[in-house]
Amino acid sequence: MILKKRGPFRGVSLVVALTMGTMGLAGCAPSHTATGVIDVVGAEVQYGDVLSQIGGAYVHVTSIMTNPNTDPHNFGATPSVARTISTARLIVQNGAGYDSFMNQLEGASTSPSRVVISVASLRHQSTAANPHFWYDPTTMPLVASTVAQDLAKIAPAHAPYFHAREATFAREWRAVTVALATARGRFAGRQVATTEPVGDYLLSAMGLTIATPFRFQADVMNGIDPSPQDIVTQQRLLSRRVVAALCYNAQVTSPVTQSLVNLAVASHVALVAIYETMPQGLHVQSWMLAEITAVSDALAHGTSTRSIS
Repeated sequence: MILKKRGPFRGVSLVVALTMGTMGLAGCAPSHTATGVIDVVGAEVQYGDVLSQIGGAYVHVTSIMTNPNTDPHNFGATPSVARTISTARLIVQNGAGYDSFMNQLEGASTSPSRVVISVASLRHQSTAANPHFWYDPTTMPLVASTVAQDLAKIAPAHAPYFHAREATFAREWRAVTVALATARGRFAGRQVATTEPVGDYLLSAMGLTIATPFRFQADVMNGIDPSPQDIVTQQRLLSRRVVAALCYNAQVTSPVTQSLVNLAVASHVALVAIYETMPQGLHVQSWMLAEITAVSDALAHGTSTRSIS
């Protein structure tokens, strides 16, 4: 398993200690169970969005990591987050080491009635070189189906409502499936470069070849200086225009990645911003469609997309 090493989730140990000392405050945290509304938590806002789409009027959703303009690996949980987790009936988290702070906070406030969905476990990938599962087009429908089943168990009277909303989600997700099929038909085999493996699942689903060595991507993801050899390989991909686009992590920059972005601009290679955290104002369906469109525009017209909204 490749773990994030660039100061991941700083402050978690302190928070766990604070949590143990503040569990008495948990009763003061907002709770909606008295009115028949289920408190649910998405560790990442994209999973919170799925919870909202399925749970509708019968859930109160809190998403923990929500800011698309900050490095998600530097997230620091707070006692407020701990209290929110302590009262949640249903939690969706990524797993595979991406949001391990959730395990610590859940362990500090155990509850026999709490259901925790690990997306990594759903995918049978509790260890994974690339934990950005939400970019795999098979993931979110699986999460939606699991959420509907678990909400139905928590609130059986509303089971038909949850399953109907999951069916709607599945229908709307077909637009993503169609867009991917169209992209594969147009661009299969085209080469792109990346700074990290954030969007690799989606790029592969589009039929694209990722020319960047995975070792380089993993090093950047983990906050490790890539080898000079891999940096040279990346530079050649761009300066010689071997690739049609550079897909870069829009939330995390370093001197190495910024130099590659600058080189892409100088070499007239299109740029595509790839986000780890869903941008505000979107749902997971529209987010994936926006990223597919941005990559397609880069390949078809050389158009750069520096922001997804």
